[in-house]
Amino acid sequence: MRRVSRLAVAGVATAALAVTVSACGTSSTSAAGGGKSKGVGLAYDVGGKGDQSFNDAAYAGFQKAEKDFKIGGNDVEPQDGETDADKTQRLETLAKAGYNPIIGVGYSYAPAVKEVAAKYPKVTFGIVDDETIKAKNVADMVFHEEQSSYLAGVAAAEATKKNHIGFIGGVDIPLIHKFEAGYVQGAKSVNPKIKIEKQYLTETAQEGGFASPDKGESAANGQIDAGADVIYHAAGLSGQGVIKAASDHKVWAIGCDSDQYKQAALAKYKKYILTSALKNVEGAVYDLTKSVVKDKKPLTGEIRGALANGGVGLSDANPAFKGDAALQAAVKKAADGIKNGSIKVKTS
Repeated sequence: MRRVSRLAVAGVATAALAVTVSACGTSSTSAAGGGKSKGVGLAYDVGGKGDQSFNDAAYAGFQKAEKDFKIGGNDVEPQDGETDADKTQRLETLAKAGYNPIIGVGYSYAPAVKEVAAKYPKVTFGIVDDETIKAKNVADMVFHEEQSSYLAGVAAAEATKKNHIGFIGGVDIPLIHKFEAGYVQGAKSVNPKIKIEKQYLTETAQEGGFASPDKGESAANGQIDAGADVIYHAAGLSGQGVIKAASDHKVWAIGCDSDQYKQAALAKYKKYILTSALKNVEGAVYDLTKSVVKDKKPLTGEIRGALANGGVGLSDANPAFKGDAALQAAVKKAADGIKNGSIKVKTS
């Protein structure tokens, strides 16, 4: 697995092109009946493929697994305004077709994964960002997002010229509170008096908090107008608007989940993407698929990515980051502290 930086041990997705991957089954034997897997099934979260962030990281793992293990695959886009029943039907269709493992990308798949996994006990299911499902055939793939966010906060506090930074979360939920908590704690470890703007785009995912670049851009413009010169987003597709606004105003943006400096679709803004807080969704998708189709020992239960095991990290792809010795030293010191336990990062 490639390395994106010496701070982020695990590889994280490069931009995935918005190309539809067709199912190309390698076996006619249905995995639902315990036979050979037809390949990996992947169901995207809101925002879908092409978000240059969370979903695209999952897609990168999906692509790598298809290539390395010479298997088929079927990745399925979400629909606007869909219900839990729609998600359940999507996963059940993949299970009936013989895909194994089947992975729901995002916490919103929890009810569907719980229901369908019970119906297909011989199929391995995975869910990203949810730890509530306790079943023998389910892998809960979760992360210490607060740890990478702490590093992002340290970087922001080192990079700001105004001692004024911002945070934009996509949806006001506990998962995104972890990003905010780590970021604020990290920034204040550098400067306890730093001013931090905070905003959530929507109360629910259905309102578009993770899927509306215009909302992200508007929120970022507001924070920049208020004086912030570094803005960290944890907002999925909406984060593209945050990055655009930062570029327009020539201030720093900090990306999320994927290394957004390297995303082809964001290339015209990358000069202003200081770094990205990385979450190795790519590796989680790949490793679960490997455990099923190659190792024949499916991973199940809680699988948590942390700074210590490379599951989260911070990118140093931007030359401006690499060239700032004080910033790098501060981030390294913080990373070492988190790994050795001397720094305890809050989750709320």
